[in-house]
Amino acid sequence: MAEEKVEKIKNKTYEEELRRLQIELVKLQEWVKATGYKIVVIFEGRDAAGKGGTINRITEAMNPRICDVVALPAPTERQKTQWYFKRYVEHLPAAGEIVIFDRSWYNRAGVEYVMGFCTEEEHQEFLRSCPEFERMLVRSGVHVIKYWFSVSDEEQERRFQKRLADPTKRWKLSPMDLESRKRWVEYSRAKDMMFSHTDIKQAPWFVVNSDVKKHARLDCISHFLSQIPYEDLTPEPFDLEPRPKQKGYVRPPMEDQTFVPGIHKDFL
Repeated sequence: MAEEKVEKIKNKTYEEELRRLQIELVKLQEWVKATGYKIVVIFEGRDAAGKGGTINRITEAMNPRICDVVALPAPTERQKTQWYFKRYVEHLPAAGEIVIFDRSWYNRAGVEYVMGFCTEEEHQEFLRSCPEFERMLVRSGVHVIKYWFSVSDEEQERRFQKRLADPTKRWKLSPMDLESRKRWVEYSRAKDMMFSHTDIKQAPWFVVNSDVKKHARLDCISHFLSQIPYEDLTPEPFDLEPRPKQKGYVRPPMEDQTFVPGIHKDFL
């Protein structure tokens, strides 16, 4: 039976809807700042599932002082000996902040477990303690939202091949990504186990179908906005006062400054 072809959103419609949603995200940002609300958004999923592109569209119009993206490197030898959640706790939001984790403490339930970077005992302890950790965050006033980006193996393979052909994206295929490509079933089992323990009422998992990137971005942003009871606190438009006239200042000669060569003006 042939796979049903999904009709993709037209580019113009996508851009218009994305623009509308980004305006709403700025409204959310202003409300979070004014009310002291604290939000943690977790993005997890397979490699090339579209997490990064969605995060970029969310933060594109937002103030990085309010909405911060955290993508931690591999832990140091010292961090490996600390309480597992410690290095993530350091990045949790204060009042009036949004923190987006581009991969999070769920590394232990995914890549660390599948690739053998943690012991069976450490994995089991994570599955036990993670729900309690997240309930504690919620009780302390942090709104936790978790997204799992689901991509089919056929679409993931297509994206891997596309990255290989694009010099600007080839860096995204790390040795870890290539190794995980061979372990599709192992990652699926690990994800199922993770969901069975951590899909809790206080912080449920929301699955984003990401085979079509543009659909996934719009769907995820719309859902994210629906989870927060924000109000429109956008400042009213106002007129800028005329600049005061400059007095007693003479600009130095332009020739005294070193300018970047304007080579692209010849491209017009």
